[in-house]
Amino acid sequence: MIDTTLQHRAEAVRHFNRFYTQHIGVLHEFLQKSPFSLTEVRVLRELTQGTVSTATELARVLGLDSGYLSRLLTSFERRQLITRRQSAADARQSLLEMTPEGRAAYAPLEVAAIEEVCGVLKALSAAGQEQLIGAMRIIERLLDRIPPHAAVSLRAPRLGDFGWLAHRQALLFGAEYGADMGFEAYAAQEMAELSRLRDRERGMCWIAEQQETVVGAAFVTALSDRAARMRLLYVEPESRGLGIGTLLVGQGIGFAQRAGYDTLTLTTCGLLNDGRRIFERAGFDCISTEPERRFGRNLIAQTWERKL
Repeated sequence: MIDTTLQHRAEAVRHFNRFYTQHIGVLHEFLQKSPFSLTEVRVLRELTQGTVSTATELARVLGLDSGYLSRLLTSFERRQLITRRQSAADARQSLLEMTPEGRAAYAPLEVAAIEEVCGVLKALSAAGQEQLIGAMRIIERLLDRIPPHAAVSLRAPRLGDFGWLAHRQALLFGAEYGADMGFEAYAAQEMAELSRLRDRERGMCWIAEQQETVVGAAFVTALSDRAARMRLLYVEPESRGLGIGTLLVGQGIGFAQRAGYDTLTLTTCGLLNDGRRIFERAGFDCISTEPERRFGRNLIAQTWERKL
């Protein structure tokens, strides 16, 4: 028996699939008049971009059956769109390369594809375009999963980040720990205070991104002249286990040391087991544990401290 909530969500995914498939069909009106199928265009694009050089890589990147791809490449070679030569590193592999004729055949398809997508984007406001691209990145991150080797970059907050972080953390804390709206009020109040932070020598915020998608954040502010506090550390659930939390905590420690603080403290609710491991590895000690009723839950408030 399928869970009712899960079933509703599955129907929503199927509805989106139908919508998107129909939309893609409209987008590829020019392609339908060309001598190439959508799959052939995808293969030509990868070879033109130079991101892959062998049939094995093409099959993996595009998710194509190796037998079907072999027949497709043979057709390209017969039409003088590509050439093959044996790899010097691995005699079992053939290196694929586009010919001038192949590049000339693909060029108008690339131009047409860009024009079609630009036509869709022009129908939206600048804010709508950003919202669309952001939603697409979220879909990619959730379904494809960001590979562990994808680079993580840290940046300063931009306009809109504080409100989004309060919203996102409230949703996550509610879903994972059953917190009520009191946590959203707490997060909003914290973000409002942090947004007014002006002394970058004494406090700092880091937004962690992978492939232009926010996957975590952390803040360090003054608790007193000699003590700093790390606040609202979080990592997106699908990005945990990739070292992002460790990176953010390490960044906070380094900043607090350079700022001349003697100690760095943080407070957790006692439910964040992954966070506990990160804190212990980073040299924090749990200096107090106290039960409290907060955010609609019975929690264990823990204070952690690291000497700098």
